[in-house]
Amino acid sequence: MFKSTLLRQVSKASTTAVRPSTFTAATALSQRAFSNGAIAREKSNKDDDGTDERHDEYSTSGKPGAFENEGNFSRTDNRIKVEYPEEADLPPSRPVQGRGSFHFKRTLSSFSLEDRVGVVTGGARGLGLVMSQAMVVSGADVAIVDLNKEEGQRQAEQLMSNFRYENPGAEKVPKVTAHYADVSKPDSVNAALAEIIKDHGKIDHLVTSAGFTENFDAIAYPHDRMQKLWGVNVDGTYLFAIGVAKHLMERKAPGSIVFIGSMSGAIVNVPQPQAPYNAAKAAVRHLASSLAVEWAHAGIRVNCISPGYMLTALTKKILDDNPELAQKWTSLIPQGKMGRPEDLMGAVTFLLSDASGYVTGADLRVDGGYTVT
Repeated sequence: MFKSTLLRQVSKASTTAVRPSTFTAATALSQRAFSNGAIAREKSNKDDDGTDERHDEYSTSGKPGAFENEGNFSRTDNRIKVEYPEEADLPPSRPVQGRGSFHFKRTLSSFSLEDRVGVVTGGARGLGLVMSQAMVVSGADVAIVDLNKEEGQRQAEQLMSNFRYENPGAEKVPKVTAHYADVSKPDSVNAALAEIIKDHGKIDHLVTSAGFTENFDAIAYPHDRMQKLWGVNVDGTYLFAIGVAKHLMERKAPGSIVFIGSMSGAIVNVPQPQAPYNAAKAAVRHLASSLAVEWAHAGIRVNCISPGYMLTALTKKILDDNPELAQKWTSLIPQGKMGRPEDLMGAVTFLLSDASGYVTGADLRVDGGYTVT
């Protein structure tokens, strides 16, 4: 045993004896790391690691403007200006064809909205119209709320007509009605809700799709237009949400509310400047989270859908006037394409239905991957 211990000590001593050379090398490396690279570069065009020092121009040590494309693809362009059209100038939308026919493909029954009544603000065109159609296809009665009641009425009749055509022999055709409301005005909102309850008897679901964007350089954006934008996007969402929540609580009934936000509530779009809109949609997204917590005790779920670039009729009009935007937008989308309004039909049906019974306070981004890059 003594010999074994002695051998281990000799071995340990021998290992220690070779360490100084390793320590010396480490010391040399340490000294090199703390050397003054700036002095060394005065005598050479090479960095300490042997690479060309001209690459430093790409870093914060380089002069601003050294390269032509510095920040070009991540900055807003104040030359882009888009005003939201007046009501009479808005392009009409058409319901999606071939999405509501009777089928035998198996799916969960919990996705059904039969015997439910849903309200969709901004439901006469664009994303709101397609979401109204998704609810009708899923079996719900729907109340379309819009500033243009005549257009809402036309679309309501069209949705019911499409349902009859695509579901011949259906025992029940969903009831679709149209109602006027200026979503930014409390009295108008309350009057619309009272009318809907009178026509349908109840409300189970709400989709707040009323909203719009404008592109202005922030310092040039007229204050009255910004107030209008916030009034529709934020106030309108809040007013309809609390109105429907009060109704559900009075009935002691569960319900589901879906806010239509935007990926702009989480990122800054480029190249078009739209700071007030981005901030408004961020408010909508966080409002959904806040109300989800506040109303959970009453069985009311509140979620948000944040679409990316969607090729609506209005988007087509904007691209007609600014054709360069299409290439810039799609270059930043991992899937390489803009979405279509019908790409939101499944998302809104899921969040409204019992299939998402344990989902509340969520933000579902439907953006082709834009916000994850």
